Amino acid sequence: MAEHQNGGAGSIQGLLAEALRETTDLARKEIALFRTEMSNNLRTLFLGLGMMVGAAVFAVVALLVLTDALVKWLATVVHSEALAALIVGVAFLVVGIGLALWGRSAMSASTLAPTRTTRQFRQDARVLSERVSG
Repeated sequence: MAEHQNGGAGSIQGLLAEALRETTDLARKEIALFRTEMSNNLRTLFLGLGMMVGAAVFAVVALLVLTDALVKWLATVVHSEALAALIVGVAFLVVGIGLALWGRSAMSASTLAPTRTTRQFRQDARVLSERVSG
């Protein structure tokens, strides 16, 4: 009977050791997934920042062209040259606004959140709790 109890204790120790190994392995995998996802999210953030810099460049160019168009229009009161410069300025402004909106959406908090890691962590927690209870 003492052997049976020791065998049972050995089984419990074995199960605990296996659970500890699996938990450690799972934690290692979760950390690796988190690092990979955060690396991808940082790339997206830098892309968004690049788009914002691009938007700023286009906005400055648009301001210069629009200013030049206004000056030419006021100076000459001839619609052909001023209108052409105005159309170019508006086109640059539209491009700048588009880049700014695209960059802002790329840098949103929901884009940067580690959703795959969170989903995987919940799934793993559910599996572990089923193993413990079952």
